[in-house]
Amino acid sequence: MTSGDLWPERYSFEYFQLLLGNDLKRQRMKLGSQKNQLLFPSQGSQALFFGNELDWLHYTWIDIGTPNVSFLVALDAGSDLLWVPCDCIQCAPLSASYYNISLDRDLSEYSPSLSSTSRHLPCDHQLCGWSSNCKSPKDPCPYIVNYYDFENTSSAGFLVEDKLHLASVGDHTARKMFQAPVVLGCGRKQSGSYFDGAAPDGVMGLGPGDISVPSLLAKAGLIQNCFSLCFEENDSGRILFGDRGHASQQSTPFLPIQGSYVAYCVGVESYCVGNSCLKRSGFKALVDSGSSFTYLPSEVYNELVSEFDKQMNAQRFSLQEGLWDYCYNASSQELHNIPAIQLKFPRNQDFVVHNPTFFVSHHQGFTMYCLSLQPTDDSYGIIGQNFMTGYHMVFDIENLKLGWSNSSCQDTSDSADVHLAPPPNDKSPNPLPTNEQQSIPRTPAVAPAIAGRTSSESSTASLLIPFPHLMISLLLLLR
Repeated sequence: MTSGDLWPERYSFEYFQLLLGNDLKRQRMKLGSQKNQLLFPSQGSQALFFGNELDWLHYTWIDIGTPNVSFLVALDAGSDLLWVPCDCIQCAPLSASYYNISLDRDLSEYSPSLSSTSRHLPCDHQLCGWSSNCKSPKDPCPYIVNYYDFENTSSAGFLVEDKLHLASVGDHTARKMFQAPVVLGCGRKQSGSYFDGAAPDGVMGLGPGDISVPSLLAKAGLIQNCFSLCFEENDSGRILFGDRGHASQQSTPFLPIQGSYVAYCVGVESYCVGNSCLKRSGFKALVDSGSSFTYLPSEVYNELVSEFDKQMNAQRFSLQEGLWDYCYNASSQELHNIPAIQLKFPRNQDFVVHNPTFFVSHHQGFTMYCLSLQPTDDSYGIIGQNFMTGYHMVFDIENLKLGWSNSSCQDTSDSADVHLAPPPNDKSPNPLPTNEQQSIPRTPAVAPAIAGRTSSESSTASLLIPFPHLMISLLLLLR
């Protein structure tokens, strides 16, 4: 298509057909093996966002089992396990009418007995990390994942094996469907935020552990062990399994935590606000899609926000009893340019957040911009999804590196391949209601749960990464 040609209406079926066609012209399956293909959930690659109603997390629809059952799962790069509500003892409400969002169906409850391809994962399986709690090696493997917040958020049940329904695109733009075996948690009992309605239909853990969906797909030979996430400015986006990005993207290596790659940890060497680069030494940060906002070690935070406020040169306000300390009147004549925040990584790799604020409408009738950063008392920071907006983020587990490049999430030039399914009625996928776009956000209800790492050697007590205070400070809840 030449620059003079007119594109079809955005989000129309023809629009997505054209995107797929352009992908195939560029790629034309030059990757020669099945392992190099790109996969996405069978219902499409969209990452959906519902604002405050579902606790500021991104979601995607997946199908599990035979016959297939649909689940709207939260995308969490800070945990490994895929779990869904299952044979519920204590689960969040699953009626769509309970939530103030536009859904064309109720949420679902999984039952292993109703899927012909389901079987219990026994306690002696290598992926059962809780075998010390078993009475017999053939008992179903129990699990519990603790998400550290003030509400004691957790999911507990037992592990099963079943089929995850996936799709790829063939040479003639027709979808190729796959059913890949995965391990998932039959979540019988949720607590805290998960019982209150955050991620009511489950969580897809995307971490580097052996039990995560990307790792299992790679072990099955279906993809390279990597995936990508992309979040648009309008809060939608996409997820792709097996996507390694492209050669021109920037990247930085993952760092081990106590000798193991149990999370997506990167090293920030320095940081800048606008044109001013600050002199304090760097810090380590976890990169996580399950955190709505970004958290910095307290000393880093204090230095950065002080410089940010200096460059704003406008009257500062505080909202929600000091939770958001750096807010500015949007109608102020002094408010001109919001300074960018730049994170500098080794080998001169730069990660620039051009607008690190969010726009809110206060109940008293005035509008404000607030800096979307929070401090943490831990030495580790968190790069949350707000800093990822506008970037194509590549989590390359196989090569132990994080990649990123500027992206609209609809531009086929930013990735090796992009597969998007058209949303119903030719509309933008799940646009935010106006009241959600302008509400004051709480901090995320359930952000990265770096817990439940499964290994044949681990016990329940040893499954937790030994810096729980990071998760406590990360998951402040304001109701």
